[in-house]
Amino acid sequence: MQIKWLFAVVIAWTFGLLMLGAYVRLSDAGLGCPDWPGCYGQLTAPDEAHEIHQAQQQFGGEIVPHKGWKEMIHRYAAGILGVLVLALTVVLWRQRQRLGLAPWLIVLPLVVVVFQALLGMWTVTLKLMPGVVTAHLIGGMTLLALLIALAARYLGRPISVLANLRPWFFVALLAVIVQIIIGGWVSTNYAGLACNDFPLCQGQITAPQGLLAALRPDRELGRDVAGELLTIEHLAAIHWLHRVGAMLVLALVGVLIYRLRNVQPRLAWALAGALLLQVSLGIANVLASLPLSLAVAHNGGAALLLGILIYGLTLTPRSARSNQSAPHFQPEIARSTP
Repeated sequence: MQIKWLFAVVIAWTFGLLMLGAYVRLSDAGLGCPDWPGCYGQLTAPDEAHEIHQAQQQFGGEIVPHKGWKEMIHRYAAGILGVLVLALTVVLWRQRQRLGLAPWLIVLPLVVVVFQALLGMWTVTLKLMPGVVTAHLIGGMTLLALLIALAARYLGRPISVLANLRPWFFVALLAVIVQIIIGGWVSTNYAGLACNDFPLCQGQITAPQGLLAALRPDRELGRDVAGELLTIEHLAAIHWLHRVGAMLVLALVGVLIYRLRNVQPRLAWALAGALLLQVSLGIANVLASLPLSLAVAHNGGAALLLGILIYGLTLTPRSARSNQSAPHFQPEIARSTP
């Protein structure tokens, strides 16, 4: 298999796994299996009568087979991704001198996969603790970003006309990363419907009370650090912060798109499409009361926007002079006619 096809498979699988993880989380199946790495002590979710009886005797509580299957499919898909990333790491390591890739950059995706497995375990053992679940989401996005950056480094060369836009790529990327973290916090705290009106949040434009308490990462799901139950105001404050972040992303990525429109119009259109899609999905989720399909798609939209920014930043040279002396290849998305 050619490396470019291996990259395509690994990146596509990672994106699909992000969507699958969002589906498992948003369909309330994150604890479909109360143990790890198996499910009620076996390799598949118990769905036969004798298996369910045995699981109840050993673990207690209600057994919901379809939730267990969702979680186990997610775990097996994650295991396959680990094998794919290992294969990519071996191939790139053997060609590291010819490709000019730093050893740490080649190994880093594999390190992230291992850490993701640990976070998956802690997600179960710590009973969906928001800080851990959000870190699991961030880890998945980080892996996707690393793979796209590696693919861009391998398949493309820096585009000198983008050199002056490098600071704008950094600013837009930072805003999107922060927004993804806040969005993950909204999702893992089940605060997606805490503001059921738009554009206001609970009829007001300012933040509801309790934002700082709701942002504490060292608390259990649904409770503050003192163990008291979170109120709807706490959850609404998280949601409100996510909306503020969305406006900031809209502004900063919008400026980058405006500056890209003449130098790389196809990249500008790709960014504009991803940004419009993500904003539309966010609004639709509120107006439609967070249907599962739109909520999962919103996660995918965030990954798409992140990936395009990482791709563009990777192909942006540190200075315009650094590439004037050498011809370079521009990937298909970056080609344009004046």
